[in-house]
Amino acid sequence: MKRIRILLLCFPLTFAFQFCIAQAKDAPGCKDSPLISRFPGSVITACKQMDDDAYDFSIKDAQTKKHVEGKFLHIDYTYPKTASKAQVVRNMTTALHTAGYTFDYDSGAYGDFTLHMGKLWIFLGIDSDNTYHETFVTETALTQDVVANAAALSTGLSGSGHVVVNGILFDTGKTDVKPESGPALEQVAKLLKSNPRLKVYVVGHTDNVGALAANMDLSKRRAASVVQMLTTKYGVPAAQLDGIGDGPSAPVASNDAEDGRALNRRVELVKQ
Repeated sequence: MKRIRILLLCFPLTFAFQFCIAQAKDAPGCKDSPLISRFPGSVITACKQMDDDAYDFSIKDAQTKKHVEGKFLHIDYTYPKTASKAQVVRNMTTALHTAGYTFDYDSGAYGDFTLHMGKLWIFLGIDSDNTYHETFVTETALTQDVVANAAALSTGLSGSGHVVVNGILFDTGKTDVKPESGPALEQVAKLLKSNPRLKVYVVGHTDNVGALAANMDLSKRRAASVVQMLTTKYGVPAAQLDGIGDGPSAPVASNDAEDGRALNRRVELVKQ
């Protein structure tokens, strides 16, 4: 059950008596997004803000989704009982149209809307029970915070002959290894330098978006970049490494959804 805090505003009538008005107060720590003003008289009942999260936005119809990752904000409101749902829908959507947002999903009187401007995506849901909510995601290049350590990489190679190296990152369509990949590369170097006889293929993988030839070339050049970094910066003997590009030919998940495509964009070590 949502709780609304009540603030008593009191005004003196005489020395002995005062008149008090109950006024709802926003949930602690919550405030409006600077992008959208609240419907007049509305109160924030809850909010959530994350620097790194994701949301599936309805586009075209309620079944088609766009998965967006980035800076996340969600706000729940109650609007005055004196206002109708149609009134809130009209006011909010008119303001957003005027501000220049592109509407990617518009359910009309039902009250659900997806809109975007640049890398900012917004879902607005207006209900008949005097509530509405807003979800904002600003697309950002998210970081891989968890990397496997050398012991875990060794266990993976011993158990199945191959292991995914989380934390090796590239910009979209680029082959240069990003600086944030350092912790993962350090663990790969630690593994190989502690096992001088171990030889591995460094295998680049992509999703299936785009032409096959381009993905094969991209995955090969990314693998070569990883090999170069390991040998030149981390001192791994070149004889222990061989870079290979598999493109989209060995997926570990379905490419039909973004979650699966994200898993397929990876670097693996394969025991020679």
